[in-house]
Amino acid sequence: MVLDEIARRHNLTWAMAPAQLPDALVAKKFRPLGAEASAKAAVLLSKPLTFMNRSGDAVAALSRYYDVEPVDLLVVVDDIDIPFGRLRTRASGSAGTHNGLRSVVERLGTQFPRLRVGVGRGDARRDLADHVLAKFEPAEREQLESIVTRAADAAEMFAAEGIVKVMNTYNADDAESATD
Repeated sequence: MVLDEIARRHNLTWAMAPAQLPDALVAKKFRPLGAEASAKAAVLLSKPLTFMNRSGDAVAALSRYYDVEPVDLLVVVDDIDIPFGRLRTRASGSAGTHNGLRSVVERLGTQFPRLRVGVGRGDARRDLADHVLAKFEPAEREQLESIVTRAADAAEMFAAEGIVKVMNTYNADDAESATD
């Protein structure tokens, strides 16, 4: 949703990434969707089409293909360990309990910026996997647009001003340190 908002803002359209991605694990059907903009700086938005716990394969392949260093990537994920609607940015760190980040860490190491968008754990009586895969509750949907807008603003700030500015702006009420 965050990447769709950024693409909407810049009139970008989604297309399949190049077929010649240099990673045998990223077969044709698992290539990511990408949208490129090159107004003031080259920017690539990508939504891996792999299973979430294999997203590191697509991220690593794109990183190599476009010769992008991990410190120049911003990985945006939803996170059950963060309260609904809260944003948390880090310059580096562990994957925590997030299997998608774990996959990226396995492929790139820990030195890449990430933006975690809190989705909370939902009702404790409900299966956690069901919570993550389900549609947002009505009360959450009312807040969703502003959360997605803030996260898209943070991602655009990263592209323009770097992760430190994003952390200082969006982690202002976060008492934790700047790394996991």
